[in-house]
Amino acid sequence: MAEYVHPEVLVDTDWVAQHLQDKNIRVVESDEDILLYDVGHVPGAVKIDWHVDLQDQVMRDYIDKKGFESLLSSRGIANDTTVVFYGDKNNWWACYAFWVFKLFGHDKCLIMNGGRQKWIAENRPLSKDVPTYPQTKYAAKARDDKSIRAFREQVMQHVQSGSPLVDVRSPQEFTGELLHMPGYPQEGALRGGHIPGAKNIPWAKAVREDGTFKTADELRSLYESQGITNDKDVVAYCRIGERSSHTWFVLSYLLGYPKVRNYDGSWTEWGNLVGAPIEKP
Repeated sequence: MAEYVHPEVLVDTDWVAQHLQDKNIRVVESDEDILLYDVGHVPGAVKIDWHVDLQDQVMRDYIDKKGFESLLSSRGIANDTTVVFYGDKNNWWACYAFWVFKLFGHDKCLIMNGGRQKWIAENRPLSKDVPTYPQTKYAAKARDDKSIRAFREQVMQHVQSGSPLVDVRSPQEFTGELLHMPGYPQEGALRGGHIPGAKNIPWAKAVREDGTFKTADELRSLYESQGITNDKDVVAYCRIGERSSHTWFVLSYLLGYPKVRNYDGSWTEWGNLVGAPIEKP
C-alpha cells in the first residue's frame, strides 16, 4: 500500500487483528445492510448506522455538532482515538462514515482495506457481542469543512465554469434509463440523466473482486483517462453521497488530489431541483 500518496489511512486485516485490544483504537462497522452487524462483526467493533446515527431525523442533513459529540462519546471514542472503519459492499458506507467524521474534524481515521468481505474470506473471527466502552467527553469542530463538501450552488458554478464533475453512479443512472440506483426504486428522482459535463466513472471500478482497492497506477489510469487529474477542482456525486464518498476517499487519499469535494445532495437533490440543467445522451 506504500504506492498510494497517503498509505497511512489504509490498513489491512492483519493490522486490525493485531490491534483489537489496543485501547487507543476503536473499530467501527458501518454497513448498507443494517442487520449485518448483528449477524457477526469484528470482535470489539461498535456499530454506527449511517441513517439512524449520522443523519438528522427531521432535516435532510447530518446530525449537528452536539449530536456528533454525543454519538462519539457513547461509543467510547475520544478526540485522540484512532478510528478504523470497515463495512459491506466494498466499504462504501465505511468511506461515507469516514467522510462524515472528517466533516467534524476527527483527525485519526483509517479504512480497513477489503472490509467485511475480506475479513470473512480469511476466516477471521466474528462476534455477536455488543461491546460497551467508558463514556468519553468528545469535543467536535463545527460541521463546516467546505473543503470536502460541495453544495448545489458550488455545483452550479462547476457547471458554468466547465470544472470537472465525476458521476459515480451506474451507467443506467447516468444516461437516465433508471431514475434510481439499481434495486432501489423507492430512492429515485423526478428526472433522469446527469449533471452537464459530468464524467461517468462508477465508484466500484476502484476496487478488485476481493473488495480491496486497485493499485495507484490502475486508479490514476481510471480517472486520468476521463480528464480527472490532480491539478483540477473536482466534485464527485452519486444519489445521496454515499458512493461518491468512496470516490472522494480514493481521489483525496490514495491518489492525493488536493481539491476534491463530495456533493452529498447528489442526484436526489439535483434531479428534483427546479431550474437545474441536466444532460442525457
